[in-house]
Amino acid sequence: MNNILTIDGPSGVGKGTIARVMAQKLGWDLLDSGAIYRAFALAVDAKGVDIDDEKSLEKIAHTLDLAFKTEVGSELVSVFLEGKDISKTLRTEQTGEMASKIAAIGVVRSALLKRQQDFAQASGLVADGRDMGTVVFAEAAFKVFLTASAQERAERRLKQLQAQDTVGIMSQILADVVARDERDSSRKNSPLKPAEDALIIDTTELSIDEVVAQVSALVTKSQSLSG
Repeated sequence: MNNILTIDGPSGVGKGTIARVMAQKLGWDLLDSGAIYRAFALAVDAKGVDIDDEKSLEKIAHTLDLAFKTEVGSELVSVFLEGKDISKTLRTEQTGEMASKIAAIGVVRSALLKRQQDFAQASGLVADGRDMGTVVFAEAAFKVFLTASAQERAERRLKQLQAQDTVGIMSQILADVVARDERDSSRKNSPLKPAEDALIIDTTELSIDEVVAQVSALVTKSQSLSG
């Protein structure tokens, strides 16, 4: 898989932003795996299914009516669930919490695995998530794992909420970040961790351009070596 770049890491490290910039820079397709799990969580919630009901969860995963659309001239990606635009609801803290809990369930990850792998195209793919480089695209040529301090990630989230005119309490946001990290890294199925061959970048004190420069250098160096 010489044309796949995976970008993994916990919430708030800048995965989505870096993935979008790199996809545009390379001219490759983009996969936001987190959006798939968040959309799945919304579908489960809408149907009133208990997360302990694994049979029903598996059925929903296999029949998930999900579509991603990019507006012409825009970097923004709209997400549609059963024909309804869920882009705004998808990014709320509540949806993220639901997705994190459901993502730990084995049958869900298995059912959605093939769906994610189907995004791979000959033209190239940038995939961001938590297990892109370790599980979904384990043979990818380019792997990056982003990290940052919990405090920094909580502060970034607070700024996002404030930009959306939403009230956020720093202590609660930080507690949520730490709890989600623990849940994601300790789960039995596809725990959050860097792939052994991943480039690890601490984004705590780096700008977007500085992170992009490091990721770009990785791809360029690998391509020149293989070429």
